Amino acid sequence: MSDIRVVVVAGAGGRMGQAILRAVSETPGMVVSGALERPGHPDLGADAGTLAGLKELGVKLSDDPLPLLAKAQALIDFTTPSTTVALAELSAQARIVHVIGTTGLTGDDNAKIRAAARHAVVVKSGNFSLGINLLAKLVKEAATALPSYDVEIVEMHHRRKVDAPSGTALMLGEAAAAGRGISLADHSDRGRDGQTGARKDGVIGFAALRGGTVIGEHSVILAGPNERIVLSHSAEDRAMFAQGAVAAAKWGQGKKPGLYAMADVLASA
Repeated sequence: MSDIRVVVVAGAGGRMGQAILRAVSETPGMVVSGALERPGHPDLGADAGTLAGLKELGVKLSDDPLPLLAKAQALIDFTTPSTTVALAELSAQARIVHVIGTTGLTGDDNAKIRAAARHAVVVKSGNFSLGINLLAKLVKEAATALPSYDVEIVEMHHRRKVDAPSGTALMLGEAAAAGRGISLADHSDRGRDGQTGARKDGVIGFAALRGGTVIGEHSVILAGPNERIVLSHSAEDRAMFAQGAVAAAKWGQGKKPGLYAMADVLASA
């Protein structure tokens, strides 16, 4: 099998982008064919490998996706909602695998991504970690087994994160809602301040903490009469997210167009 050529989109000069560049370069059968950055980024034109602490790859950071997607088989995308939506359309036109780790997407954004997935393979997840996906499965089972217990999700990330709750927290919330057979959108409490009154039955609560350099910590609390169950996960290195995204890019080759999740990738592992 020939090498899978991958365009890395994560702010390739940033921390997540560099982790993905390293993961692709270290994966047998995969090569970096292009790296995207936003227009005006100071590292445009720099070698992507050098920025990631690797040897030179001969791949320069570019702000023009069209020539890069034309020679790619997969696009790994941890960017911003507006960028992801635009890239979803371009990836669908190019018929390449689009791996999406972008968070903060709106309902309208997701509708556009679903439309793109009619023409290309899209693997979208709030988190590409093996541990988090296992945690989501456990949360669903616990929420099913303990239908009367209150569910609270607490997450903490670094001070630069711009969206809240995190995509992972929402993924865990969706798992709990699925376990209860309810809609998260209709049973979600995103913030409490002042005289809020007693906790509403059946809601799934969220609390978002920001500070320092925390990569990601998530806890799901199921609180019942006289006891609490806490399911938690701590991310210690961005490499695990990058490795999961690379695995998704490989998995998507040859699949039928559609919108897939990391759970689909793991189920076939």
